[in-house]
Amino acid sequence: MTDANAVLRCESVARRFREGDGVLEVLRDVCMAVQPAERVAIVGSSGSGKTTLLQILGGLDEPDDGEVYVGGEAMHGGGELSKGELRNRYIGFVYQFHHLLPEFTAQENVAMPLLIRREARPVALQEAAELLARVGLGERLTHKPGELSGGERQRAAVARALITRPQLVLADEPTGNLDAGNGEHVMQLMLELNREMQTSLVIVTHDSTIADRMDRVLVLEGGRLHQR
Repeated sequence: MTDANAVLRCESVARRFREGDGVLEVLRDVCMAVQPAERVAIVGSSGSGKTTLLQILGGLDEPDDGEVYVGGEAMHGGGELSKGELRNRYIGFVYQFHHLLPEFTAQENVAMPLLIRREARPVALQEAAELLARVGLGERLTHKPGELSGGERQRAAVARALITRPQLVLADEPTGNLDAGNGEHVMQLMLELNREMQTSLVIVTHDSTIADRMDRVLVLEGGRLHQR
């Protein structure tokens, strides 16, 4: 499958795990392409391999076969350094658990991807402050994660994912750890910023109401991915 315009392309990806004397094939011959600004949901039963697939798409796990292309570049073709650079340049991540660093403020956490790019600290902090204000946390810049509510932490995590204006956001059950009200707030925010920034969004979810708001729904079943 080739698609020159695709932000993300996944070709014949397979992932196997040793299980006792046998081998468990979690992913087999998975192919997909995601277009600029497109919103795609990946659904499937618990244990079907959705998170494994998302980690391979983001370069956090290695496929046994196949390749992932982000911005036209092979994710798994080089070493860890080139994968890290590719992630920082093209991808933002939002997880079920916020993964904010507890010793840093909300502003510093959100600025971190820019600081990793070696942007000047005052510039990175200013951009982080502006984006935190955009997600309703303008009064929480100096608060550390432990001083924020669950919903606030997740909004900060969304801001951190988008601070580099990535071409692609990969989200793994981003509202799964929140109550209904906070979950809806975070989801609305992600969809708004997706429209504003024209960032592609791939979201793993078990929530059919979230999946129904995407442009496309892909189902992972028996290790294979097919369109709903």
